[in-house]
Amino acid sequence: MLIAGFPAGAWGTNCYLVAPAAGEECVIIDPGHQAADGVAEAVAKHRLKPVAVVLTHGHIDHVASVVPVCGAHDVPAWIHPADRYMMSDPEKALGRSFGTQLMGELTVGEPSDVHELTDGSVLSLAGMELTVSHAPGHTKGSVTFGLPEAGEVPPVFFSGDLLFAGSIGRTDLPGGDHAEMLESLARVCLPLDDSTVVLSGHGPQTTIGRERASNPYLREVAAGLGSSEAPRRGM
Repeated sequence: MLIAGFPAGAWGTNCYLVAPAAGEECVIIDPGHQAADGVAEAVAKHRLKPVAVVLTHGHIDHVASVVPVCGAHDVPAWIHPADRYMMSDPEKALGRSFGTQLMGELTVGEPSDVHELTDGSVLSLAGMELTVSHAPGHTKGSVTFGLPEAGEVPPVFFSGDLLFAGSIGRTDLPGGDHAEMLESLARVCLPLDDSTVVLSGHGPQTTIGRERASNPYLREVAAGLGSSEAPRRGM
């Protein structure tokens, strides 16, 4: 399996290109602010053919380049229906203005072809099967994507802004809900095998085992508490 990732734009949001191998079809996950050039470079470097863009949620730092990326490769975008409005109205989604200068760098709106994600569905794309888990808390339409173990490659979990190395996503923006976040952590993350590689929306990769042992939020959810006040990350 090939996973090419890079942090993009003002918020350092991780964008991932996932393919069975170099020279094959790929899926693009979360092309955010200023991600289009990085996507083009990764596509050329690894000789990839994008077939879809999939989005963990609708915040502008994860979707700002969806229109140009989908347009450049003539591919659809997938997003949960609860977050779909955010592509066209990012300021409403965050409850604040970005200011004229930054908004001038953004392509606001939907690509021409949008599909909606549902909890528990399996997307068969680029010769791979991505399992979708609805994981509200950061936003109402947050989802994660899971890839099963393949030979010697451990399972991979694209957690968006649900789970980070040592932290979780913030819940103080419109649509955020701390109780929902804790429920999503317990339902979506705790059942995963310790060997599962976690590729999140911001920051370095980790594993479920490492987070189960050291992440204060995941530890307290596992213990049935969920009251940690450790710093949270994300937009």
